[in-house]
Amino acid sequence: MKRNASSRLVLSATEPAELVLSVAAAEGQSVVESLSVRQGGVDVPVREVVDDRGTRLQVATMQPGVLEMEYRVEVSGRTEPIELGALDTIQYLRPSRYCESDTLFPMAKSEFGGLRGQQLVSAIGTWVNGHLSYVPGSSSPTDGAVQTFLDRRGVCRDYAHLVVALLRARDVPARLVSVYAPGLWPMDFHAVAEALVDGVWYAIDATGLAPRQSLVRIATGRDASDTAFLSSSGGWVKLLEMEVMATADVLPRDTVSDFVSIG
Repeated sequence: MKRNASSRLVLSATEPAELVLSVAAAEGQSVVESLSVRQGGVDVPVREVVDDRGTRLQVATMQPGVLEMEYRVEVSGRTEPIELGALDTIQYLRPSRYCESDTLFPMAKSEFGGLRGQQLVSAIGTWVNGHLSYVPGSSSPTDGAVQTFLDRRGVCRDYAHLVVALLRARDVPARLVSVYAPGLWPMDFHAVAEALVDGVWYAIDATGLAPRQSLVRIATGRDASDTAFLSSSGGWVKLLEMEVMATADVLPRDTVSDFVSIG
């Protein structure tokens, strides 16, 4: 399978700011790619930092004015699953900023008690898919899984946060992955959950909006605080424009209950 993806950001700032971009395909994939970061017609120096899960972060300093970032990638074939890390069964069981699994424990026990393994993962993905409505603009960037559970609506990151929190509440290590998603509409950066079952990380996309077999991994973390496509410090940075595109030569059929690993 061949997949192509691109993203373009236009940012403005009134004072110098440090940017951390998370738009590049994660390590371990067979890629041909290009990255352009320019301001005032001049290339901006970019430093890459890679974390222990293969997430590649591009760090740059933005001066006052307007900056444009453009990234393009072609991904060929499928990749081997990320090896199980020594901390995975510890780190991804703990409550985190947007995945309050401790607060949701009573609900998870009541709704999914007695289920284990793939049956539990499938039940949680199906429950979230059936109980939430996908409503663009219905949530704020600071909403977590508890707020999503109460509102019963959200966007992809809200669906993923609730899945992750419910899985952790039932003692299944779970994490969030940002991806390029061929077949997604409307096109955007996308977020899905991953659950660790019998030593394998399986993707759960409770939105059902894109086939998981064609996803391109960008970042992997506890929740959206680890996987945001842009973060900044120093000066105030405003997002003026954003364009995301992802295509694949084949779009497989997929259902929420299938067990699929991102590759």
